[in-house]
Amino acid sequence: MRTSKLARGAIALAIVAAGVLAIQSPAAAAPSFQLPFPCGQTWTGDSNDSSAHVSWEIDFNRGSTATADENDTVLASAAGTVEVAANQGDVNGYGNLIVINHGGGYYSYYAHLERMAVVAGQAVLRGQVIGGVGDTTKSTNDVYPHLHYEVRYPDRSQSHIIKSVFNGVTFPYTHGSVTSNNCATPYDPREVCGSGFNNIDSVKLGSAGTVNLLWNGSTSQNCAVTLKFTSVGTATATTVFLEPQGSTRTTDSGNYGYYSGPVIRTAPTCVRWGGSTGGYSYTSAFEHC
Repeated sequence: MRTSKLARGAIALAIVAAGVLAIQSPAAAAPSFQLPFPCGQTWTGDSNDSSAHVSWEIDFNRGSTATADENDTVLASAAGTVEVAANQGDVNGYGNLIVINHGGGYYSYYAHLERMAVVAGQAVLRGQVIGGVGDTTKSTNDVYPHLHYEVRYPDRSQSHIIKSVFNGVTFPYTHGSVTSNNCATPYDPREVCGSGFNNIDSVKLGSAGTVNLLWNGSTSQNCAVTLKFTSVGTATATTVFLEPQGSTRTTDSGNYGYYSGPVIRTAPTCVRWGGSTGGYSYTSAFEHC
């Protein structure tokens, strides 16, 4: 059946209106991003002088010297799945880069890392250790240790870097200091293990916590600690263990309010490690040889 010009016009207007409504419909709800550093730390960010400056990315430092922040702990700013954990130095200058997919089109970027404590495909909690501040980049570049941080939406195109929001407050572009409220756990594993240890691996235990592996290269020692993310401050069953290959296993197990460990062992070759809390457990293969 043929339609009149008036009817066809009405249909066209309806289609246009539908398109406008679609364009103006609310964006996907953003994750509750927190500063990607341990609870209570204050970091200064700069956007204008950021390496590879494009728009709203931020370079973070807190130390008073060029190398003061090297290996400082970097946390996931929101829960999600690690989409990239690889050295991309000569590809794009980001060096050791972690990209977390938070769902709904939101991605966070953590670049120039000294080391990475997660792998692609791994699910992470907000506040979980993912790496350490570093200065990795292109072989032809020279940068000081800092964290280059970005949020992209609605996809991973570099043109889609958006303003970062921490604890519900937009970062004060182009320069400002922010104190971290990334406080799912009040502890950094490096504080528990002691001086000289750096994060090299971290696995979530459901939503109840994480088990973390650290390494001290000067002493050839590993340290393992299980951090609680739920029932924090209440004594509940929590364990952690380390087992150097060819040796016995050392375990710390009890009812703890914040963490179990540290368990520290000399590990000249491979190590098996793991822990449990909140009814979840993890045991690795012999690795980190």
